[in-house]
Parts: sequence; structure tokens; C-alpha cells
Amino acid sequence: MKRKCFFAFLILVLSSLAIQAQSPIDNRPDYVKNPSIPAFKLILTDSSLFTNKLIPKAAFTCIVYFSPDCGHCQYEADQMIRNMDSLKQVQFIWISYREFNDIRAFGRKYQFDLYPNIIIGRDPEYTVPAFYQVKFTPFVALYDQNKQFLKAWESGVEMPELLQFIHKK
Repeated sequence: MKRKCFFAFLILVLSSLAIQAQSPIDNRPDYVKNPSIPAFKLILTDSSLFTNKLIPKAAFTCIVYFSPDCGHCQYEADQMIRNMDSLKQVQFIWISYREFNDIRAFGRKYQFDLYPNIIIGRDPEYTVPAFYQVKFTPFVALYDQNKQFLKAWESGVEMPELLQFIHKK
């Protein structure tokens, strides 16, 4: 009987050690593990569908996840528009999960429709914030001409830093 108990105990100990020896869970955001622009489907302010496969060719692609009522997001949009002459080689994609009318009003306020390198839309499936594990808005991710990840700013990016970054590359 003692022998059976010993073997049962030994099996229990070894199995718990085997479980602990498994590789740890990788909690890094998907954008760190997968450097390509994520697959997404947006509804644009004109109600058309836009996917990651339709992103126009550009020297850089900048994904901005935002909330229309976020003061930092409004500041980011204002600063981007003020510096647009220096940002023409960047394709901006502004994405939100918020109400469609709020997104549309945000785009109108900053006159995004005047700039061919700005796309704004709603992510109804919440794909983008899940991929980036967004904690704060605006979240900004920059990609190169091959749509490969370069840098992320988890609380927005100051325009001088973005300008310096893209002009170095």
C-alpha cells in the first residue's frame, strides 16, 4: 500500500513539474509578435468598406486608434493637420470603435476629407484595439513602405518626434 501511495505521489509531483516547465505565456501585444499591419475591416465615413489590403502605397503608414471625444486625440489631429505639408509621404488611417456619427463629426472638424493621405473609419469588430492591446488613446503605430512595424506610441506621438523619425528613415 505504501508503495502505491509513493508512486501516486511521485506521479503527482512529476506531472506538476512538467506543467511548470512548459513555456511561459507570451503576453506581448500582437503587433510585437507579428510585425505586419493587422487584418481589419473599417466602415469609412462615406459608408464604404475599407480593409488593410486597400491601404495605398506610401513611404509610411500610420495607424491612429482614437476616440472622438478624447482631448489628446483632438490635439493629435490638430497637430497632424498643422504639419501636413511635412507628412505627405505618410498614409494615415484613423480608426475608432465609437459611434459612427461621432467619428464622422471628428473627421469633419479636422477636415480630413481635404487630405488624400488620411482615411478615417469605424472598426465595428474591435479588431484594431485588440491587436494593439490599446490602453490609452491616441495609440499610434508606424509602419514602413513594406507595411512592416517600425514604432508604436501608446499615448500618442508629438509631431516633432514623428517628423524626426520619418525623416531619418
